[in-house]
Amino acid sequence: MTFHSALTPAAAANAAPAAASATSEETLLQVSGLGFRYSRVRPWLFRNLGFTLERGEILSILGPNARGKTTLLKCLSGLLTPREGQVTSAAAVGYVPQDHGAGGTSFTVAEMVLMGRSRHLRAYQTPRREDHDAADAAMERVGVAGWANRPYSELSGGQRQLVLIARAVASGSELLVLDEPASALDLHNQSRVLGVLAGLAADGMGVIMTTHHPDHALHVSRNALLFVGSDDTRWGPTDQMLTSSALSAVYGLPICTPTVGTDSGNRVIAVPDFGPSCRKDCGVPFATAPSDAAPVASARLTSVPLRKDLS
Repeated sequence: MTFHSALTPAAAANAAPAAASATSEETLLQVSGLGFRYSRVRPWLFRNLGFTLERGEILSILGPNARGKTTLLKCLSGLLTPREGQVTSAAAVGYVPQDHGAGGTSFTVAEMVLMGRSRHLRAYQTPRREDHDAADAAMERVGVAGWANRPYSELSGGQRQLVLIARAVASGSELLVLDEPASALDLHNQSRVLGVLAGLAADGMGVIMTTHHPDHALHVSRNALLFVGSDDTRWGPTDQMLTSSALSAVYGLPICTPTVGTDSGNRVIAVPDFGPSCRKDCGVPFATAPSDAAPVASARLTSVPLRKDLS
């Protein structure tokens, strides 16, 4: 599947795509010179944006609120047409929006996942045996088969997010595009969602997700796309993109990136400094630590060993 938008002569001359010009059989998505704004009188959300996504890769997109991350996902999914540039996809795209609750839906989990097969059906056509089989396989793959007969409205936020991922998998998509899949989830459910995405990538799918958690990107993503400004988007290896200086510039507050020891090996984490007025121990000088405190770099943390594909 390929989405095209024509480049104007001026845009073509000024476009500086960050992605490679040639695709390989492992490339699922290539974006070059992409730009979008909602009207001629509105500011550009992004311009000259480019990257590639390989099979088996997780790409994390980070940046401040209202900077255009969700808009970019909709451009990649074909829900919006870019004003300039080109998106070339070698696979069907499954879009997973943010979970805003179950509303008044009375559907079961199995019915919600089966809806992912709608792109394969004609208008008013009843789902076929193969559609039910695909939905069942997707639920098994994502680990929600045990909830098949449960009402979707009774699930927790983390459970609903996994069901939405299963629905996208059931559609037959090889490329998943997710808008803040771990938003508003507790740490355990964040781990579950990230673990599922890491497993899908290990099986050869491509995953693109937006996140406000640099730690998520540092934990599971091979590459990262950083929104710094409308004319400043940076794409590259996660550990090179999500540096202390880059994250501090993006979010407008000091962020350090120490290396800590965990049960699954050494990890780089992002630690924001919200300022002395936010400290619980604000009576203690900021630079003072308890005498028995261990250095941050040698701290032992408990973590779920997710795969970070660096190949």
